[in-house]
Amino acid sequence: MRISPGMLNVAVFFGTVLAGLAFMFSSSILLQILACAIYGNWWPMLSALMYVVVPMPCMFFGGGSTQFLTSRDGGGWIDAAKFLTGASTVGSLAIPIILRHAHMIETGAMLIEFTSFFIFICTVMCFHRASLDDDW
Repeated sequence: MRISPGMLNVAVFFGTVLAGLAFMFSSSILLQILACAIYGNWWPMLSALMYVVVPMPCMFFGGGSTQFLTSRDGGGWIDAAKFLTGASTVGSLAIPIILRHAHMIETGAMLIEFTSFFIFICTVMCFHRASLDDDW
């Protein structure tokens, strides 16, 4: 099979996208760990637990795809998946706020957690956008 220059360009582009997504995700996790290590308090790791919970509704109810999140289609399981995704996303933001309010973490750790969450959400949105392409 002969590889055309167009196929090679597509492969390089998708490799670059995947490398960028991996870098963004690892940066988010690094910030998560730094928020704990810098202040010597590992309570902010509760937010990392939510990073595991956020994609679970997509895997279980959405067939491993994120396209159901933006569709208007309903149904019992689809609506449950949308609700669980939203609840776990709000929980990811609420955990650092609640921990800060209870004086269990410092303000700097909370801000690092928010930065980590923002990078994580940007990663998920970039993955969703990239997965909409038919070439994947």
